[in-house]
Amino acid sequence: MKNQLTFLFVLLFTLLTGGIVLGQNQPIDFEPGGFGATWTWTVFENGTNPPLEIIPNPDPSGINTSATVAKFTALQSGNPWAGCESLHGSDIGTFTLNSTNCIVKIMVWKTVISDVGIKFALPSGAALPEIKVANTLTNQWEELTFDFSARIGDPNTIGQDQIIIFPDYAARTQENIIYFDNIIFSSISDVKELPNSFPSDFVLEQNYPNPFNPATNVRFSLPEANQVMLRVYDLLGQEVATLANQFMNAGTFEISFDASDLPTGIYTYSLTAGKLQSVKKMIYLK
Repeated sequence: MKNQLTFLFVLLFTLLTGGIVLGQNQPIDFEPGGFGATWTWTVFENGTNPPLEIIPNPDPSGINTSATVAKFTALQSGNPWAGCESLHGSDIGTFTLNSTNCIVKIMVWKTVISDVGIKFALPSGAALPEIKVANTLTNQWEELTFDFSARIGDPNTIGQDQIIIFPDYAARTQENIIYFDNIIFSSISDVKELPNSFPSDFVLEQNYPNPFNPATNVRFSLPEANQVMLRVYDLLGQEVATLANQFMNAGTFEISFDASDLPTGIYTYSLTAGKLQSVKKMIYLK
């Protein structure tokens, strides 16, 4: 018992004095006097790597009327995973994922529908894979939500000091301009579904069977025609299947998911339709 208490004391002292439990510098709003505008952003895997620009908001309407935003030019010659990253050891600060900061939100303005990816890295450069969420709206500001809660406690999330953003994670046939702004970290409670969060006719039913082997059916209902994203993620937040990515009419739908090529375990599936989103879990057992 004495050895355990000594270990816990040393661990706590190390975390507190080493800055590992310090919060990250946020919100990243790119405003003068705020965070992000004066950071050292490095662009990578994007052809000639045009720098990230901090510019006046080109569309101060809708949900984002802030004065200043970031502009990323995704070149056709760039890789799908072209992106930008903050400087290690400064900028965002040093932090560890926990229940108070594992939900990350970012506002984006895009002309195309494509994934946005976010991940964090340790001073050594080690990092877990990015989590990707696609925008559902174009030519207007939209807030995307990234849930990192499944990674709490992973050694690769202890003492992170860099944020990496992939604004247009897709193969391109043209140059795309993406604006992003207002990156915030919040509590896991921010994604809990309240009883009246969604219209009664927006329903993501539990898949059946559940647990399943090797296939299951996902049923959902839409209140109106909309761009629909139905995706499956593993516990690391990596997308393992896209079941739907298309414009669909109002109605009730059922889509089969075959996990034959995946390892057994717990998966989450997310339904996004316009500004509505619902997430549930399912279990694959062989």
